[in-house]
Amino acid sequence: MTDKRLPFFKGHAAPFLFITLMNIAAFPAVIHAQNCTTCVGDRVALLAIKSKIKEDPKGHMISWNDSLHCQWEGVTCNPNHQRVIALNLSDGGLLGSLSPSIANLTFLREIQLQNNFLSGEIPPEVGRLFLLQELSLYNNSFQGNIPASLSNCSNLQVLDLSQNILVGNIPASLSNCSNLRSLVLGQNNLVGKIPEELGSLLMLNQLILPVNNFSGGIPRFIGSLTSLEILSLGKCGLGGSIPDVFHRLSYLTFIVLVENKLVGSIPPSLYNLSSLEILLLDDNRLTGRLPTNLGSMQPHLQALSIPDNHFSGPLPTSVLSSSNLEILDLSRNNFSGKLVITSREACNLEVLYLGSNHFGSGEDDEMTFIEALSICKNLRMLDIGYNQMKGFLPHSLGNLSNTLSFLSLASNAFSGGLPSSVGNLSGLTSLDLSNNKLKGTINQVNFSNLGSLQKLDLKNNSFSGNIPGSLGNLSLLIELDLGLNEFNGSMPSSLGNCKRLIKLSIDQNNLTGEIPRKLFELSTLSISLNLGGNQLSGELPQEVGNLKNLNEIILENNRLSGDLPTTISSCSSLVNLDISNNFFQGTLPSSLRSLRALQTFDASHNNFTGKIPTYFEEIPLENLNISFNGFEGEVSSKGVFSNASAVSLVGNNRLCGGVPELRLPKCHSTNPKKKKWLRFAVISAILLVAVLIGIAVVVFFVFYRTKSEIKDDVSHEPISRESLVQVSYEMLYKATDGFSTKNFIGEGSFSSVYRGNLDADSGIVAIKVLNLHRRGGSKSFIAECEALKNARHRNLAKVITCCSGIDFQGNEFKAIVYEFLPNGTLDQWLHDVQNKLPRLSLLQRVCVALDVAYALEYLHRHTGKTIVHCDLKPSNILLDEDMVAHVGDFGLSKILQPEYKIRQHSSSTGVRGTVGYAAPGMLC
Repeated sequence: MTDKRLPFFKGHAAPFLFITLMNIAAFPAVIHAQNCTTCVGDRVALLAIKSKIKEDPKGHMISWNDSLHCQWEGVTCNPNHQRVIALNLSDGGLLGSLSPSIANLTFLREIQLQNNFLSGEIPPEVGRLFLLQELSLYNNSFQGNIPASLSNCSNLQVLDLSQNILVGNIPASLSNCSNLRSLVLGQNNLVGKIPEELGSLLMLNQLILPVNNFSGGIPRFIGSLTSLEILSLGKCGLGGSIPDVFHRLSYLTFIVLVENKLVGSIPPSLYNLSSLEILLLDDNRLTGRLPTNLGSMQPHLQALSIPDNHFSGPLPTSVLSSSNLEILDLSRNNFSGKLVITSREACNLEVLYLGSNHFGSGEDDEMTFIEALSICKNLRMLDIGYNQMKGFLPHSLGNLSNTLSFLSLASNAFSGGLPSSVGNLSGLTSLDLSNNKLKGTINQVNFSNLGSLQKLDLKNNSFSGNIPGSLGNLSLLIELDLGLNEFNGSMPSSLGNCKRLIKLSIDQNNLTGEIPRKLFELSTLSISLNLGGNQLSGELPQEVGNLKNLNEIILENNRLSGDLPTTISSCSSLVNLDISNNFFQGTLPSSLRSLRALQTFDASHNNFTGKIPTYFEEIPLENLNISFNGFEGEVSSKGVFSNASAVSLVGNNRLCGGVPELRLPKCHSTNPKKKKWLRFAVISAILLVAVLIGIAVVVFFVFYRTKSEIKDDVSHEPISRESLVQVSYEMLYKATDGFSTKNFIGEGSFSSVYRGNLDADSGIVAIKVLNLHRRGGSKSFIAECEALKNARHRNLAKVITCCSGIDFQGNEFKAIVYEFLPNGTLDQWLHDVQNKLPRLSLLQRVCVALDVAYALEYLHRHTGKTIVHCDLKPSNILLDEDMVAHVGDFGLSKILQPEYKIRQHSSSTGVRGTVGYAAPGMLC
């Protein structure tokens, strides 16, 4: 210490100080004055440092006032000469910059300013602090380059500049700091290669440079740092292979090389580090196999973490059986084979992650390693999910440590039942058994004993029976997923006791009954409530408005009915709302306009009516599906409606307007100036129709008498037995250009019709594709085939063939191919709002009526069975090129055989077909 202070005693101060010391007993006041004179520069420097601090939330510098600076908080002085030797303002939340005046504190040995909000550049003047031994500036916002002048601090032992925003290269001149023991520069934006000159720092025992953007590979000079104990180069952007330079680093105990681009295998010299305690190589591209004797080569190894690489082969028994190993993470590699643990007296394992590999042998005893883990009393995490293990879950699963908090066996091929012993794992916070082949009930598990459970995932198995009410005792439960199973019965209302639930999924099961109202008291639900794909019934309760924080509600494919409650508008966080394929009715509540976060809304296949609400224009929807309801009126062309690909409106036959891509008819004008003209036109039309009906009746009897004389010769064609053309889904797909919109003709309640060209012989045909997702779609196909399979008549739509198979996605597909009739439907001629077609003459109208009458007479009296159409209307009457009428669409037809059944049914059944006026002949 004396030698280091020699510069201070040179010059005039030395004799004066000597005289003062000789007279210390007589002149104490003189000593105090001399001390203040020599340290006044330190006081000025400290005040300059304070002037650069803009905020001091914890008041570290409140004491920096007129008092003696050596008494200021964070300032340490040498008691002999009152010079500042240490400055510690760490963890103060200071906001500002570091003053260059810090260089005037020439006796500084320690600077600790970590964990603040200091910014700007590190002053190069710090390099004038020749006595500095520690510089800790980590966890701030310093910018710029690392000052090269730091190389002048020859006594520097600790340099920690991590967690800042520093850029540029590591100065090679830092190699001049020959006493440096710890170099920590992690979590910055440093670039370039790690300087080879650092290899001369022979006293370095900590080299910690993670989370930077270095280039090149791991420097070979590491092999010369024989005092190195900790090597951390994770997330540095380093590539290449790991150099085989570890044979001289006998003190190395800690290696971190995570998240780089390292390739190749682990060098043998690294495996030979018998003192190694921690080896972390996560997220690289390393390959190869682990040595079979790795456990004995590195007996002190406590943590081996090599996930997200490409290692393969079996897991050495010596590793899994190591008594000192605490953490073993091999996740997301290509390891395979059987897991084997030899007998041992002790086990310190706390974390065992083996997920996302190919472990599994198919042998009956491949799960015996579970029993061997029962002696690991500190085991907290066990993940063997996403492997290839089979067989039954052993009862010994319940013998694992009570400290076990995480257990995942997901995505294997486990079968059989769930062992009741799982209820013994009282420390579990997460249990994942999803995506297996487990079956049976789960009532045998005492869930009440799993009071710490926060996540339970049993989805995609074959569990059956009732959902146990004891799940409601899991007061800490956050996520519950029982979807894609075979649970039946009603939902237990006790689930409403899980007051911390944020996600509940019980979709795709066989649940019945009403949704418990208590479930909607769970205001904590925020991620998802998915009850879709069940058989739940009843109305959606008003309490749904309590779910104010919920992002997703899925209730599709159930039997829910009634009006959509207006209180759902209180679910202001909703992003996805799916209530499709239910029996909801009425109008969509106006309060839905409050759902400003809504992106997807599916209310298709319900019984909603009325006009489409205009507030859909304002909500930032990405997808809107309200198809197959009873909506009517004009469709907007604003907001989501401006993008036809984001909207589905099919099956709402009373809609009009919208963008052209929606292919909806134009709306009638509602201009007030035209109302008077419209009233006159309506009255005139009524009078004209009355006159025409009178004339038509007279002409009808004249034609009927003429036709009846020869009806035996021409009333119906003989039934043909020729074989139908064989077609497949692929042929129909090609004939319609992939069922493109340009070939789209129209649609009905159960089908869509496309124009197609099968081949040169068949010419243009009409292809009716059944919508099998619509309730009654399949029944409609059968009814139409039954009605027309033996019916042949010039006034019936001619069936060319039919197709029943599967599409390219494996979904069921049914279609009927008809002769194409180019003049469209009678409805288009009678209600041509665009005036594109000529008006039908009186003679044409009478002929059409006679053609329809001939078809009905044939169906009722000359097919051997009585066929009742049940949906006769202008849109189901087609016209060929000669304006001859053909009756089509027998999807709702009914076949009555004995006459006494006709009498019985005609008075007891309801109206079938289109809602509206129904003539007596439509009752069936």
